[in-house]
Amino acid sequence: MILCSTGAFVSRANGNDYRLIAEYESQLDCDGFELMLTSDWTDKLREVSDHLAGKVRKPFVTVHIGKRVGDLISRNEEGDSAAAQELFERSCEAAVNVGAEKLVLHLWNGMYSDRDMPHCVDMYKRLREISERHGLLLTVENVVCNFNDPMTDMHTVLDACPDAVFTFDTKMAEFHGQLMDIALPENRKLWERVVHLHINDYSGGVKDWSNLKTLHIGDGQIDFDGFFGFAGTTGYKGNLTVESTAIDKEGRPDIPKMNRSLGRVRELCGKYLCR
Repeated sequence: MILCSTGAFVSRANGNDYRLIAEYESQLDCDGFELMLTSDWTDKLREVSDHLAGKVRKPFVTVHIGKRVGDLISRNEEGDSAAAQELFERSCEAAVNVGAEKLVLHLWNGMYSDRDMPHCVDMYKRLREISERHGLLLTVENVVCNFNDPMTDMHTVLDACPDAVFTFDTKMAEFHGQLMDIALPENRKLWERVVHLHINDYSGGVKDWSNLKTLHIGDGQIDFDGFFGFAGTTGYKGNLTVESTAIDKEGRPDIPKMNRSLGRVRELCGKYLCR
């Protein structure tokens, strides 16, 4: 399934108004949504999920856990672990409420990032127990790092938990100069554990923080034919999400631009993955 992240058109620019999802869903050429939980919804996750479950017809296949959870894990000050678990638990309840089956987690995030991977791995184990109790599949995303690199950190997680699964983001990988490294023999076991893809473009050098913005497909430098060609040789069957935002200064979504990216992903899937 080709999914659209709700974060692509619901943001601070329009007050993170979750009601916009139902308003625009029929105009979007996607099979379903990845629900991005924003910080504005932290204290009303039940209210938000109740509304979406009743108003939105397309399925919420995946829920992106709010980045606050990763911030708390990475900072790891007194009370942070308990707060991360509590917010994660309520996020799982919201995910179940909207009918999702999969979660995307930033296991490390923000300024503190991956400075303490043993702690991140310990928290992954705790959060996975919570997600499994709710019948949800927890995936760890290859988000950008301040200390190591995503591929190294993914190996760290997999070495400790051989049954861990991942979401692989093309932009995040390209930011670290690692996009096609996933095709190397030494990373084969990582790719075999990838069950979800984020398809976004990037334009910049390695760890070029000034160019970290997520771009629409074709607006950056990523060789998507090369990446999808590789994925096709491995028989990848998972879902794909487009996250690239398209919102004007007044907070109005640019639906044609979003649909061009979704259409491009559909073309690439038809060319390389659906043969």
